[in-house]
Amino acid sequence: MIAARAEAADWWMLIGIFLLLIVLVFFAVAEMGLSRMTKPKAQALADSGKRSGPALVRLVNHPEQWVNPLLLSVNVCQTVQATLTGIVFGRLFGAVGVVIGVTLNVVVFFIFAEAVPKTYAVLYSDKAALVAARPVSGLVRFWPLRMISQAFIGLTNIIVRGKGLQDGPFIREREFLGMVEAAAEEEVIEHEERELIESVIEFGDTVAREIMVPRPDIVSVPSTSSIDHALDISFESGMSRLPVFREDPEGNDDVVGIVYMKDLMRAIREGRGDDSVLRILRDAVVIPENKPVSKLMRDMQGNQFHMAIIADEYGSVVGLITLEDCLEELVGEIVDEHDEQEVEVRQLMNGEMLVDGGMSIDDFNEYFALSVPDKEWDTVAGYVFGTLEHVPVRGEHIEVDGWRLTVEQLEGRRIRSVRMSPSTKSPTSD
Repeated sequence: MIAARAEAADWWMLIGIFLLLIVLVFFAVAEMGLSRMTKPKAQALADSGKRSGPALVRLVNHPEQWVNPLLLSVNVCQTVQATLTGIVFGRLFGAVGVVIGVTLNVVVFFIFAEAVPKTYAVLYSDKAALVAARPVSGLVRFWPLRMISQAFIGLTNIIVRGKGLQDGPFIREREFLGMVEAAAEEEVIEHEERELIESVIEFGDTVAREIMVPRPDIVSVPSTSSIDHALDISFESGMSRLPVFREDPEGNDDVVGIVYMKDLMRAIREGRGDDSVLRILRDAVVIPENKPVSKLMRDMQGNQFHMAIIADEYGSVVGLITLEDCLEELVGEIVDEHDEQEVEVRQLMNGEMLVDGGMSIDDFNEYFALSVPDKEWDTVAGYVFGTLEHVPVRGEHIEVDGWRLTVEQLEGRRIRSVRMSPSTKSPTSD
């Protein structure tokens, strides 16, 4: 009689394990299908008359209401199912049976309750979301489950002193960018929209030094210039705002102000072309080189200025940044009628490439699919200079990721261009 009851109990537990696996399959489909559903697509499905459409729209608009209860349900079902499996196999085969049962459970669970249903949900996300919408809505309305999940989240917030989990799980920047990439591949958003979103995310990490015009490239007006001379410089450069520099007794130059083309033209119309440019100067805004560009743009909007001078930690001028530079970091290059478009990478006849020394490390890595570190250097020239650790001469080179970077053109101590060619260095083993 005891043996009969034991066998009957085992059969009931096996049935329970099978039913829990079916439930876990559904939960996997629901989790993946709902997480991949966008608000516009959910609304479109609802507008097309799908019975589960309204429920789907509610879930997609309020993910914090279903994520935690669903994850808790998955956790409970997995724990119970694994426990029952261990008990059944332990009773049937002893201690070795527990090991066999756990191993078999891991394999079966991974294949049939994770990989297969989630792959289906990825391939047929619309169907998966519609199938899951109404049952998940009913699960969310089960108040004991909702209260328990909220209690667990509250306990978590006490332990880690966080608040984000009250409104749903945290999401990392990399994960968000992955979602954006997936949305672009599935044509949910345009690739131009993806690029703009990525630019906005990266914009928050960009500092002024990374996008400034370096000091050697700044078109400026000497403080000894007349208004006529300053206007000539403005016409030749196509710049409507120019910094004015004064050389100190030690031979260093410093900015004394900004001159505007409209002020120059007004002064000349008034017959003051021979006056010193210092008489119509406007104040220059000086900022540190590590100031975030996002904060600088807010300052430009609030204080109504379009140009800032960048100084290093010792107070020396190292560059210049404009509102246009900030906007280009968001929307890409803005070319007007005065800009000369510079080609940063030029293909040579022999198959090699000529790279502008001022090309940013980020653009360089993206163009050549490399991983040159961008923490210490901002430009290709800076990377080559820093790696060589001395003032280079033409023809010196470094090796990086199967490429040879050769100094092609110098201007004083500055590297103006670098020649890229496949490395001839044979790989060596440790």
